[in-house]
Amino acid sequence: MQLNKMVNFYKVLGDKTRIKLLILLAAEEPLSGQQLAEKLGVTPPTISHHMNKLKEVSAIKEKREKNTIYYYLNEKDLKFFNESILKVMDRAKKGMDVMGKQKEDIIKNFLLPDGRLKTIPAQRKKRLMIFEHMLEGVTLGKKYTEQEINEYIKKYHEDYATIRREFINNHYMYRENGIYELNPKEMWAKIE
Repeated sequence: MQLNKMVNFYKVLGDKTRIKLLILLAAEEPLSGQQLAEKLGVTPPTISHHMNKLKEVSAIKEKREKNTIYYYLNEKDLKFFNESILKVMDRAKKGMDVMGKQKEDIIKNFLLPDGRLKTIPAQRKKRLMIFEHMLEGVTLGKKYTEQEINEYIKKYHEDYATIRREFINNHYMYRENGIYELNPKEMWAKIE
């Protein structure tokens, strides 16, 4: 499901009157706009406004009988939206769990007991996971000289020039006038 649709759905439901309308329709549907207005003590135009918003996100449906419009819940779509947010969060959590376990295994395989890197992984995914691990000791917002970065990398591997280049190429860090700074994680190369 598109994130924009989900956000719009929850924005529309973020209104006390609309929640009350859904509760009333859940208790006894269908109800007319006039009946809903009387039960909530508001004017029919107020009900029309809120019902239009609820229709926009498919939370309700309407049925016309002569000059009266009756409203009822669109239970299928209400369930779909509520299940969607839970599925998205569950998928994200499982993805993080799987990625976390993979990263842990890769770090065990490529690092010696003293924390030094055995070899730089050839596979991009593994290499990026190792680099992310290495960068855990670098502080966001702090500026480092090239010598400081070289010394930091040497704690992990003697080929500091290659790894330093990889940090720049994969957007972990940026360099300006010989000064290095960690980029926000959102800018880092994606592990896929």
